[in-house]
Amino acid sequence: MKPVVHSMSPQGRTGGRVYLRMIHNATADQIDWHTVPDYKRTYAVRRGRKLRHLARLTPHIRDLRAQPGTFLWDDLSILLFTPEMRARTVFVFHHYEPLQFDSRPLEPLLWHRLFAVLAQCRAVVCVAPYWAAFLRDRGVRNVQVIYNAFDLAEIDGARAMDRADCKARFGLPKDGISVYAGKAVHWKGIDTVAAAIGDVPEMCLVTTGSNTIGSPGHHFDLPRLQYLQLLRACDVGVFTPRMREGWSRCAAEALLLGMPCLIKPIAGLGDLANLTGQPSPEPRRLAEQIREQADAPPDESKTVYETLARFDTTYFRDAWSRLLAAGTGP
Repeated sequence: MKPVVHSMSPQGRTGGRVYLRMIHNATADQIDWHTVPDYKRTYAVRRGRKLRHLARLTPHIRDLRAQPGTFLWDDLSILLFTPEMRARTVFVFHHYEPLQFDSRPLEPLLWHRLFAVLAQCRAVVCVAPYWAAFLRDRGVRNVQVIYNAFDLAEIDGARAMDRADCKARFGLPKDGISVYAGKAVHWKGIDTVAAAIGDVPEMCLVTTGSNTIGSPGHHFDLPRLQYLQLLRACDVGVFTPRMREGWSRCAAEALLLGMPCLIKPIAGLGDLANLTGQPSPEPRRLAEQIREQADAPPDESKTVYETLARFDTTYFRDAWSRLLAAGTGP
């Protein structure tokens, strides 16, 4: 029989849900996955949603207390676990960002408590060295890094497409510079990029996702394969978030698709920028920097691809299979 591992449901489009879904898919042959609902993504109103989420999860967590197996968790509801349950838990820590608090004044206290109980977990996994160091500074010692990973066959298929054809498909200017700024949601820095290039005729802003901020540029909410084709159509990526991210999948996939980028070295994005040698955006000369990046030699893109290609699905499967197998034996 396969060992049992319990987790939150991996449904959703955030980077954290994508990461959890990749763990499920990569280990499906070795693990019998059991899931509980992730209620916080079902509320249209953000205010107080984490507290409502925890209240609705309480009976599910109570039922899990008698269940055998390991827990793979990435949610504040680990605070509802018993110490014995935490000892069987691998916790995935994506990032910590007070800008995203929706349940003040209690949520900051919950996060403070989370940092205290993570040391009780069998292991804690981060997606970037910045966050591993962040947790170690708070007394969590059993931390390791397993990076975001990528399906290279999928990436290579998109890389092989003609950029001009992709531009035409999405109605982007043939001779201009299409600037990809990531997901059009709060605190991602879309406004910074829009302000810098809004009066530059040859540049157009491109964003993706749910567009909760009303992005002023070319916005697309696309299925996966079309999203990769859109990235192939763009010329330069600019990532200037105010929030501290994990290890941005949007930025990493832009780089893999051959897009030179400007990356603000904040939190996990700083790790990605250092690893791939991408310069930091300077708001006062951002348009000039974008032109410079658009003229970057192709061999630089090849070097970046080779750097990130180490984090393929085989790397991810092996890392997670080893970690989960270590805690699911007899």
